[in-house]
Amino acid sequence: MGSEREFDFIIFGASGFTGQYVVQEMLEVNREEGLNWAIAGRSMVKLEKVLSDMRNKGASTQNDPEVQKIIADISDYQSLLLMCKRAKVILDCVGPYRFFGEAVVKACVEAKTSYVDICGEPQFLENMQLKYSDGAKQGGIYIVGACGFDSVPSEMGVVFAEQQFDGILNSVQCYFKTKTGKSGSGLHFGTYESAVYGLSDTNNLIKIRKAFNNQPLPMVGPKAKPKGAVHYQSELQKYAIPFLGADPSVVKRSRRFLYEKDEVPPVQYIMYMCIPGFWNLFLLMFFGGLFKFLAMRSWGRKLLLNHPKFFTAGMCSHEGPTEQQLAETSFSLTMYCEGYSNRKNDECGRTDRPDKKMTVEVWGQEPGYVVTPRIMVQSAIVILKEKDKLPTDGGVYPPGAAFYRTSLIDRLVKRGMKFNVIG
Repeated sequence: MGSEREFDFIIFGASGFTGQYVVQEMLEVNREEGLNWAIAGRSMVKLEKVLSDMRNKGASTQNDPEVQKIIADISDYQSLLLMCKRAKVILDCVGPYRFFGEAVVKACVEAKTSYVDICGEPQFLENMQLKYSDGAKQGGIYIVGACGFDSVPSEMGVVFAEQQFDGILNSVQCYFKTKTGKSGSGLHFGTYESAVYGLSDTNNLIKIRKAFNNQPLPMVGPKAKPKGAVHYQSELQKYAIPFLGADPSVVKRSRRFLYEKDEVPPVQYIMYMCIPGFWNLFLLMFFGGLFKFLAMRSWGRKLLLNHPKFFTAGMCSHEGPTEQQLAETSFSLTMYCEGYSNRKNDECGRTDRPDKKMTVEVWGQEPGYVVTPRIMVQSAIVILKEKDKLPTDGGVYPPGAAFYRTSLIDRLVKRGMKFNVIG
């Protein structure tokens, strides 16, 4: 990642739905950061329209009077390689990553360029670690996936809990919930598409994990007991089910990195999703079962992808959420932490019961298209400006391992997120 690179950042896929929000975020933060950046995609007309739309929305471009536009196509590897050679960090917004991500990672490794994405697909994230970690280490670059809602709030929430816990953490039981306004919530088709294909490829994920040949992580104290498949959380007054996203697996990968590299005691992480009421729970279980059944079959996937509004009760569309929906939506993670008030020489050898509790809340605005671009941009800035606080070796890392000692939490707080001890 030489200093002679033409750009600090290139946003690849800038004309896509999420990519446009990343461009908007970059325009806003660049007033303070003074970055040299460009946007890239396969259509010059669409790239020019992105900047024009930003101006029409009132986003300041005074500090970026000539944001350069680069043509790069996922189907043309040489164009990707040329793009990567011009930047210090690529912000990859082109998904689903299982189809379009690997070529960009490969080009970054070859060009010795660092990389962040907003992927929530465990198969892709873990496969990139398996295939490209050695090459990234040799090049001294950082490939960091899941730098969006999946999975930085969970990752840095656990890091924050560690920092605030006077003692040693044993486990975190996390509850995710969203709050919407009168206009409801919305989901763009690209996010929905990734979920459909993610559910269809669980067998491949099992093969990838077997290839790592990882041994079980030791535990600090007893094993945390998961709640039932459906349970009622009395403090939050919500029904809850196991969280269906990538966060638990991403956090576990980070804890393995931190334990094996720096002997940071592992923290068990269990995550749930809150459901507003019993009727909503019934509908979710019914449609969720139908969704999984269809996603496992080629004809079923075709049906799901051709009728996204029907299978999401109107929530998902190719247009995505409205600006009003984005403005009215927020999320929170409530983390119930248990651990020990005293430390021992061998934390992983202890068998006594935890004697200390703490509750942490991570809060943010709409997670998918407001908070995610903020996380992505701040993650890229940390890679650019805080290399001395990143792991000493380059490689393919989950965000919790990559940003464990950085200022990412403080940066996210400045961009509107909240990390608080509430009990």
